[in-house]
Amino acid sequence: MGGCQSYSGAAETDGTPTLTAQGNAHSGNLSDVTLLNLKNNNWQSPVCGEKKPYLHPECVSERIAPGTSDLLTFSALPHGLDHNEWLASNTISFFQLVNLISSVLSELCTSTSCPAATGPGDRVYFWTDESGRKLKCSAPLYTDYALSYIQELLLDEDVFPVRTDAAFPSGFPFLVQKVFLLMFRTLAHLYSAHYPQLVAMEMHPHLNTVFTHLVLFCQSFNLLEPQETEPLQDLITALTNS
Repeated sequence: MGGCQSYSGAAETDGTPTLTAQGNAHSGNLSDVTLLNLKNNNWQSPVCGEKKPYLHPECVSERIAPGTSDLLTFSALPHGLDHNEWLASNTISFFQLVNLISSVLSELCTSTSCPAATGPGDRVYFWTDESGRKLKCSAPLYTDYALSYIQELLLDEDVFPVRTDAAFPSGFPFLVQKVFLLMFRTLAHLYSAHYPQLVAMEMHPHLNTVFTHLVLFCQSFNLLEPQETEPLQDLITALTNS
């Protein structure tokens, strides 16, 4: 299994392999988009046109779920439920949502349009392979690596046990942190590089809701480091205060 690193700025150290092939393991069945009630053919001019379109008040206010207080309630550990069980069930649910949203943009996020995996604030995400090599990937390849890595973990019964008598591994919280880091970066790229397209497809309310819930869940269980969320802190503040 590989890893991940991020750096501000687009500079790359000499000798770092650059991968640009477009991954497709996360593409899924696009007919599942109907689950989100999206309007994929409605390519109107986005209402947001500034440098950070996702901060436009008309965009921030768009949700498909209740407010922040309700999402906080949904994130809280239910009384009597095992902590790891709660982390596991939510990890699976969030992965399904992030994978679905990413799949919708798979034909628009290409190695040509997104030659690097970037986030807001000139953040560049690098993948670290099993040999410890830092790889600068195109955004679709990074996403494919990330979602394939997560899916592999979810299917590993030694990590996500399915039997009631099976125990979670001792390092389970650390693996969950890594999974949420990868999902956060996947959504961060969509906000940074594809938000006008998401608005044109009327998909931004779904992204806002999933992102807000994911961030609040991570805050509840200390799953993300501040330096990772900092590039989108202005959006997080706007969403959680609205």
